[in-house]
Amino acid sequence: MAGRRTARVQSLTGIGVDRMGALAAQKEASSVTALRVGEQHDKPLRMENLDTDIPPHPIALEVTTTAISSKEDNSYLPFIGQLGLRKAAAAHVSRMTGGVTHYSGEENCVITAGGLSGVLNTLFAAVEPGEGVLMTDPTYVGLINRVKLVGAIPVLLPLEFRAGDFWRFPREKLRRFIESSWIRDGIRITAFLLSSPGLPSGAYLDEEDWRAVADVCISRDLLLIYDAAFERLLFDNRAVIHPASISGMEQRTITIGSASKELRLIGWRVGWVVGPTWAMSDIQLVGMANVVVPVGIAQKAAQAALEDSDEDCLEFTKELQARRDLLMEELKGLPVGIPAGGWSFVLRVENGKEASSALMEKGIYVTPMNGWGEAHGECFIRFVFSNEPCHRLKGIGMKVRAALKDPQVEPKTAL
Repeated sequence: MAGRRTARVQSLTGIGVDRMGALAAQKEASSVTALRVGEQHDKPLRMENLDTDIPPHPIALEVTTTAISSKEDNSYLPFIGQLGLRKAAAAHVSRMTGGVTHYSGEENCVITAGGLSGVLNTLFAAVEPGEGVLMTDPTYVGLINRVKLVGAIPVLLPLEFRAGDFWRFPREKLRRFIESSWIRDGIRITAFLLSSPGLPSGAYLDEEDWRAVADVCISRDLLLIYDAAFERLLFDNRAVIHPASISGMEQRTITIGSASKELRLIGWRVGWVVGPTWAMSDIQLVGMANVVVPVGIAQKAAQAALEDSDEDCLEFTKELQARRDLLMEELKGLPVGIPAGGWSFVLRVENGKEASSALMEKGIYVTPMNGWGEAHGECFIRFVFSNEPCHRLKGIGMKVRAALKDPQVEPKTAL
């Protein structure tokens, strides 16, 4: 019917990043115009979106330039992605498991148009409408929306927020939480959708956390969809722990990878799904009904960057940690959740939308987290530090305190 909004769409929540990004872009454009006419106009701090000021590996740019004129790369084929990239992605995920699990590019991988496309395809292939998908609270609302799109139910397990400290995954509550979701709410959880470090929290799951997840998955016959977009961007010498490396998890872990974060190929829109053979044909089938694959030009670049990414990713992580460290010092004493990795963190406030508006007046663009969680949603704002170098972040603490008019930003009701 004309003019009708479906129930499926009405269940979705706007992510907020697009609106804040548009406002920040307008402010940035006006600062450039002012500079041209000799007026003083500070460039805004762009901390609202997941772009980065650090370019991709030079090899990715070189390969992209070459591939532009290649007839082979101006193609949809193969519909499941170029074999070279599939082999590279499968080998990469195998290596992240410490060689415990071996994946084949021919049998265990499909290429997708970005990591989130891989998440959606996997959800469509593996989760039935009405089933529950366990995620952490907070979680990127784009992931929550994708669970809703397939007709499943997001079930949010609150992370433990400790102001001025790292987040904690409540592993001892996991089994009881799943049982109560069924007994209290009638929701049967059949899959987990987890990442480490988490978005937007930067929360890190250690080995005991992952073993707790594995124990529950195995005992209750659950699937783990592992979003590995930030997997190697870990601070303070934390180790990558891939859940498929745990005994019993190889056949129930599906890994979603992306070239956008670790490789910084944001505009190339390349992702991959790597998992057990039994799952791949259905995920491939869904993919052919949903976007198919990114252009071959982008796939060639992602392959080259992934195969030569170890040192590059390490240097990128060092820069991100330097920014994290500076920001945590600037905001010391405020109720910040310290990120153990990734490139964002959150600050607890009285009201996320109001705090975001107040910071915007000081030239700092951040995202209110309405819809990103239940316990950790509307009273938090997200800062992204991938797009601003350290010299521009200095002094941000004074601006944040001035905008929020309180050196200790606390909501009326403790979370």
